[in-house]
Amino acid sequence: MNFKEFQKDMRIAYLGGGTGILASGLIWLISGLSGMYLTRETSILIFFIGGMLIFPLGVISAKLLNRSGKHQNNNPLAKLAIESTAILFIGLFIAYSVFLTQKLWFFPIMLMIIGVRYFVFQSIYGMKLYWILGLFLTIAGMYCLISNQPFHIGGITGGIIELFFGVLVIVNERKTNET
Repeated sequence: MNFKEFQKDMRIAYLGGGTGILASGLIWLISGLSGMYLTRETSILIFFIGGMLIFPLGVISAKLLNRSGKHQNNNPLAKLAIESTAILFIGLFIAYSVFLTQKLWFFPIMLMIIGVRYFVFQSIYGMKLYWILGLFLTIAGMYCLISNQPFHIGGITGGIIELFFGVLVIVNERKTNET
């Protein structure tokens, strides 16, 4: 297989990653909303635990939408997806460490970290839409940080952005494979 075929394999197996984006968007939204009504620490815990569920929820959702949820064994892009998870864990460590002194900065930092991680997904799926998603999240994080938004706004913003892009990717991928 060549590089483009590996990307196509990933797009077909995981519906372009759209189900994962949707799962992530729901986690962002739930965590952000919980930041309004529960403690900030509880909101972060929901974000962290929910984050561990994104991949399995994305796979289950892909299967419900008649995709395999499994790439070919020889696809090296799967390793890139796993390796890019290091960005996420380092980002969580940084965001939580900063949270201990600057309570409002957790979600803005995570928006920027997740935005950067999505730039890598363009290589995994071969979809320039991931650059746009990454840019939206990064800019949203910068805005929330600079404008000193309330704690929960970053979580809710991340949820809205990802839910929108998740639907966009799924609709686009379903159309692409119907033609």
